[in-house]
Amino acid sequence: MTIDLHTHSSHSDGTGSPAMVAEQAAEVGLTAFALTDHDTTAGWQAGGDAAVARGVAFVPGMEITCQTSQRISVHLLSYLHDPEDAELLATVEASRASRLTRAERMVDLLAEDYPIDWPTVQRFVAPGSTVGRPHIADALVDAGVVQTRSEAFDRMLHPRAGYYVGHHAPDPAAMVELVRRAGGVPVFAHPLASERGRVVAEDVFDAMVDAGLAGLEVDHRDNPSVSRRWLRAYADRHGLLVTGSSDYHGDGKPNRLGEHTTVPAVLAAIEEQATSGTTVRRP
Repeated sequence: MTIDLHTHSSHSDGTGSPAMVAEQAAEVGLTAFALTDHDTTAGWQAGGDAAVARGVAFVPGMEITCQTSQRISVHLLSYLHDPEDAELLATVEASRASRLTRAERMVDLLAEDYPIDWPTVQRFVAPGSTVGRPHIADALVDAGVVQTRSEAFDRMLHPRAGYYVGHHAPDPAAMVELVRRAGGVPVFAHPLASERGRVVAEDVFDAMVDAGLAGLEVDHRDNPSVSRRWLRAYADRHGLLVTGSSDYHGDGKPNRLGEHTTVPAVLAAIEEQATSGTTVRRP
C-alpha cells in the first residue's frame, strides 16, 4: 500500500477540489490518502466519494493551527474525529474567523507597497473555504509581484516579514485533548519545519504527549534530515506513531502527492485508536 496522510483541497489552501485530489491520488498510484484541510471537514463527502469510485481508500482528517504561549505556531493533524463534535467545531470556527480578519489586515499592509486589494484576494478563495496566506500569495502572483506562491512566502508572507499578522489559535496540548475527546487521533504535523519559522522545544512535545498525542509526522520535506533522526528517536522513546506525508496543495506548492508515505501498520493503528465512529472509507 502507498499511503499519503496529509493533503489539501480548495476547501482550504489547495488548488484542486476534493474530487480532483482523489483523482490525482489514483493517477499517482496511491492506495489511500487523507484529506486534511485547514479547520474544515467540508471536503470529506466529495473527496471520499471520488476516492472510493477510483479504488482509493479515503482517510477523513483535518489540520488545525495551534500556538504556544511563546507564540510559536504548531500544526496538528486530526484523523477520524467526529465532524459534528460541538466543542471541536466551536474551536475551529473561532480559528476560521480569526484567519479571515488576519488575512484582511495583511492585505491592508501589503497594499501600501504592492498592487493588491481584498476583492482581488477573494477571487482566489472558493465559497466557504478557510482563508489563508496562500490565497494572498495567489493574488500577488496574479498581480505580477512574484512568480509563485513559494516566492511570496519567502519574500512577503513569512513570519519574519514585515507584513505578517498572527491570528487566534488554541494551545497545542489543549487541542490534542480536544481531538481525543472528539474521538480523533492527533498527530503533530511537520514538527521541526525550521524553514517555516520558529520551532518548539522538547517541553512542548512532552506536554502534547501527556495530553494524548498519537504520533509525529516525521517524513515531510520541511523537516531537515537531522531533525528527522531526532523525531524518530523521540517517537521511539514515547511509543508514538511515525507518519510520512506530502502536504500536497495542488499547484500551490512544489510538494508532490506520495513524495513521502506512511506504512500500512501505522494507518491500522490510527484506525484502532479512533473512537468517534468515523472510519476510513474503502472501495
